[in-house]
Amino acid sequence: MIENERRRLTNLAYRMLGSVAEAEDAVQETYVRWYAMSEKQRGLIESPGAWLTRVAGRICLDQLGSARVRRERYVGEWIPEPLPEPGDGMPADPAERITLDESVSMAFLVVLESMTPAERVAFILHDVFRYPFAEVADIVGRTPAACRQLASSARRRMETSRAPVAPAARQAAVVRDFKRAWEARDIGALIGLLDPGATAVTDGGGRAPALLEPLAGGERIAHTWVELASKAGDFTIVERSVSGRPGLVVEIGGEVVTVYSFEVAADRITHIWAVRNPEKLSPWNR
Repeated sequence: MIENERRRLTNLAYRMLGSVAEAEDAVQETYVRWYAMSEKQRGLIESPGAWLTRVAGRICLDQLGSARVRRERYVGEWIPEPLPEPGDGMPADPAERITLDESVSMAFLVVLESMTPAERVAFILHDVFRYPFAEVADIVGRTPAACRQLASSARRRMETSRAPVAPAARQAAVVRDFKRAWEARDIGALIGLLDPGATAVTDGGGRAPALLEPLAGGERIAHTWVELASKAGDFTIVERSVSGRPGLVVEIGGEVVTVYSFEVAADRITHIWAVRNPEKLSPWNR
């Protein structure tokens, strides 16, 4: 059935757009175009799955172009939308349909944001979903050779931007130690867990208090996080899987108000991403 393609398309669109809501909209528009055709027209399509992929890819490519303009007007830093763990008390629709793997980790998605729309689409289609360049070319509107170059350029960005990642068990241990040090307001312990060159980025979108620019330096981050905790009042920090990696969520009155993603390398935290925009936290509060 044609509806069986929806999960695959949602997985593809989320990786292209970094937003569950935008991915759902892109997939919905794809199906609108399918059902807008007559039954005779649909019957002439040899591979409905390939047709849906081509249309969804083109919609995402268009959205990426307009998203750059929207994000220039975004208040503060824009961070991709974090995903809860399937079965972690979250409903199946839509976040649970997105397969959690390395290609949805916050670190991966952030690097994707640095690519041009064409690079991103070519890289995701070929390197992540293994579509041949002939099919990628049909979606991107360039030659297979040009798409091969786009994917190669994107691959170099990915390789140069990302540090070796610690094993999952070690990541979880470091994040747990960070949680305990933060709860204890132990600045020394936090500094020891943070890489001296660590960066922290927060996304409030103008809808929640957040740093308007990235914060650089492990010591500065440690002092800022303790100061934030001192001003926040009663809150609870909970260990949760965030986009397939160990993370933390902050709850106030049972509501998730912040979701933290981490990048851990060589037993230290190198990046922190904190999403506070309530629109991006809706899957966490259903």
